[in-house]
Amino acid sequence: MHLLRLAAAPLAALLIAFPAAAQQKGQAYEPQVGQAGKDVIWVPTPDEVVERMLRMAQVTANDYVVDLGAGDGKIAIAAAKLFGARSMGVEYNPEMAKHAQRNAEKAGVTSKARIVQGDIFVTDFTQATVVTMYLLPALNLKLRPQILAMRPGTRVVSHSFTMDDWEADEISSMDGRRAYFWVVPANVMGAWTLEVSGGGASEKMELTFEQRYQKIEGTLGLGQVQAGLRDARLRGSNIAFSYVDGKSARRDLSGRVSGGRMEGSFRTDNGTEGRWSATRK
Repeated sequence: MHLLRLAAAPLAALLIAFPAAAQQKGQAYEPQVGQAGKDVIWVPTPDEVVERMLRMAQVTANDYVVDLGAGDGKIAIAAAKLFGARSMGVEYNPEMAKHAQRNAEKAGVTSKARIVQGDIFVTDFTQATVVTMYLLPALNLKLRPQILAMRPGTRVVSHSFTMDDWEADEISSMDGRRAYFWVVPANVMGAWTLEVSGGGASEKMELTFEQRYQKIEGTLGLGQVQAGLRDARLRGSNIAFSYVDGKSARRDLSGRVSGGRMEGSFRTDNGTEGRWSATRK
């Protein structure tokens, strides 16, 4: 993203005057660093940061990348040109959006990349597999509920700014700049009925998760005992956790979450293997 939201009004006022004087009537539109937008001034993201952001998200030709606040289209263009991904940049300024689309044409990627004029808080980007942005924390926070409601496993990268108390899964630093990466987690909060089968036997237990973004912990009912889960991890739709059963064997479970159901396989430390599933109560 290239539209940097700034709270410093005096700086914005100073920078707004510069592009107004520089842009002459009749000239082809050229954006100026510091020009005003909707709650923004424009500051381009360096190429090396753009590439690292896309590599953090492990973008491939199978992805659909949406850049919120596209500016000159740099990120959407790089996603298509360097990684073969489909991409869309959402830019509020109509002239900037046209300029960015021309940049996509010059780069020869219009079959995969497009820049649309729109408001990032109104535009539907729910089909994206990767979301990129360069926004101040207050705007990241405003977008956060919409992002968390996206498909589990969606990758999100922000240049310079965080998501408040949603901790990043990775932080990369480049010449004083930072990029933050998250994976949208599945929702596993609450009570589940866990069924485990293997070694010729099966059993049902009550499973409960507490969740704060991608951080999870929980308990499992073993008769009168509420056993704590060990090494509980959630990454997108992938979940893993362990517990020690009533026979002192540790069971390591891994699988995937799909709405109100999760399932996968397990292995105990004595070599027993089997399957498990859980249904939300």
